Amino acid sequence: MSPNTNGQGAASLPFESPTLDPELEENTVNTIRMLALDAVQAANSGHAGLPMGMATAALTLWRRHLRYNPANPDWHNRDRFILSAGHGSMLLYSMLHLTGFDLPLQELKNFRQYGSMTPGHPEYGHAPGVETTTGPLGQGFANGVGMAIAEQWLAANFNRPGLDVVSHHIYAIVSDGDLMEGVAQEAASLAGHLRLGKLIYLYDDNRVTIDGYTDLAFTENQYQRFEAYGWHVLKVDGMDGAAVDAAIAAAKQDPRPSIIGCTTVIGFGAPKQGEPDMHSDALPDDEVAQTKANLEWPQEPTFYLPDEVRDFCLQAVTRGKRLESDDSTLWDAYAAAHPDLAAQLSAMLQGELPDGWEDALPAFESGGSAATRNASGDTLNALAPVITNLIGGSADLAPSNKTIISGSPDFQPDSYSGRNFRFGVREHGMGAVLNGMALHGGVIPYGGTFLVFSDYMRASIRLAALMGVPAIFIFTHDSIGVGEDGPTHQPVEQVAALRAIPNLTVIRPADANEVAQAWKAALQNKSGPTALVFSRQNLPVYDRTAAGVAAAEGAARGGYVFFQSNGAAGAASELALISSGSELELAYDAAQQLAQNGAAVRVVSLPSWELFAAQSPAYQQEVLPSNARRLSVEAGVTQGWERWVGNDPARGVAIGINRFGASAPQEDVYANLGLTVDAVVSAAQTLLQA
Repeated sequence: MSPNTNGQGAASLPFESPTLDPELEENTVNTIRMLALDAVQAANSGHAGLPMGMATAALTLWRRHLRYNPANPDWHNRDRFILSAGHGSMLLYSMLHLTGFDLPLQELKNFRQYGSMTPGHPEYGHAPGVETTTGPLGQGFANGVGMAIAEQWLAANFNRPGLDVVSHHIYAIVSDGDLMEGVAQEAASLAGHLRLGKLIYLYDDNRVTIDGYTDLAFTENQYQRFEAYGWHVLKVDGMDGAAVDAAIAAAKQDPRPSIIGCTTVIGFGAPKQGEPDMHSDALPDDEVAQTKANLEWPQEPTFYLPDEVRDFCLQAVTRGKRLESDDSTLWDAYAAAHPDLAAQLSAMLQGELPDGWEDALPAFESGGSAATRNASGDTLNALAPVITNLIGGSADLAPSNKTIISGSPDFQPDSYSGRNFRFGVREHGMGAVLNGMALHGGVIPYGGTFLVFSDYMRASIRLAALMGVPAIFIFTHDSIGVGEDGPTHQPVEQVAALRAIPNLTVIRPADANEVAQAWKAALQNKSGPTALVFSRQNLPVYDRTAAGVAAAEGAARGGYVFFQSNGAAGAASELALISSGSELELAYDAAQQLAQNGAAVRVVSLPSWELFAAQSPAYQQEVLPSNARRLSVEAGVTQGWERWVGNDPARGVAIGINRFGASAPQEDVYANLGLTVDAVVSAAQTLLQA
């Protein structure tokens, strides 16, 4: 398959006839609407308006175009469907239940209740068939772009003539709110540039938001905007199934990403259909009754599901098994013709790393110095020939972030097999795209920017952590060591802010050999994202054979005793100097001075709070004895360090920077902001005398 074609593998698919008995179609559409309405009423909260307006378009997509198998929601070559307008979650839950996914009707009745499979917004991992967590608008839109990138990369690298074992579309329902959000605009621009023809979005053009009609704040011609992005743009009556069907069919033949504007009526059938009041919240009981009367629907029972509708929708189970069976036959032919490729692709799709990959981790010679960002680039390029689905790039900072894989072309419309991605100055879009790539599977995505700009992509990082997807975020220029660029580019609160995100593993290594261990930990982390935080300035590459200095492997455990001196009397450590990243040098130099004065002191390198907290209590006690005084040193806000130094200032103190930085050479900034060896020694002596 040519990289620029939009082929589906098979020339046609055995979907049902385009025509459907009008009465059965109307009953099916109304079933979708009323399941949503009843669920919102039962929960006394939610958004029934979108499902009631988009039911026809959704049914058309799922019946005529979407390739899926309810019996195996993880079938690798399925089409992906994203409800980016996640507030309309009952549309997705209704479709999943009706088409035979393992989502019982009782779960629809438990909508928005604690422990249910049907939370207020779709959450990845809570119910089969939910491809991503949506709700924060624009995120699902951008996730879909990442999925389309992963599909195209795998297809370009593994498909062979007549054997398109990776060939599927990514569909989404998006809203006005999605189109307004900056993250979606960043992703849309990138998708248009890349000509991601497997991307087809249905835009619910209902002209309503929470505040009121969209003309309050959204008056540009969004269709012309998407044309300018390079998208294929169509506009249809979203309440006309035949028109939606024809538009999707046309979109599948176009080599560009497609957006289909579906003019709909929000809350169709309700007394206030088309009005802003229909955007959210349960309806008054009398309006529920009137809605059902308008649609000629039984008032009771609630969650009514006609037998003929159930039987019709459950045809999806038989069809799905047939589609996957046909795909399996194609896979068998592929495996017979290309056994090595098939084994490699299968392992990638299962998230497996190649045997012996750790042997590729570099060992850096001691005695010199290197910025940890440079060591990261060296580590990445040592791993890349072995882990061949490790792909990514930077938000227009590749030379600074050191994210280029040497010898690989860029991922571009004429070279979809390339491993280097140019995300442009689109940090937030990059984060959400990386999440989509990770959700799709088969690839290990990474993306880089300056640490201070992690603020621009925080929402995407948070969702990666919430979903537990293994995206790798690379952040360089990690401190006031940025120097002359000044406080706009000197992060002080960002590491603390990242550490505050549950299920995000943050690793800030102190030298080149800790960098290799950080990459090892990131690649082994399958249950959530990892943030790798690297320096711009050169740091010593420590002699790990020097007296009292430990090997770097302890960094993979989050924390370890880097240096130990038992003092003049050979006593156990009475002081632990704790640091991460570049400040390990300060702690180490201070410890040597203190040891010369007879103090029993150790230096603890703590590159990752999360990894260290996951160790056994015995190991934590071994590294940080409870009876030792503790002093932390880090070039950032001290917020959070009380976890490790305690709340008693006589027993533990945190040295850091609780203000913004300054524009000056890095040595001057460190000196003027109190991060010096002398300052650490002085604080330590005061603590020891307390």
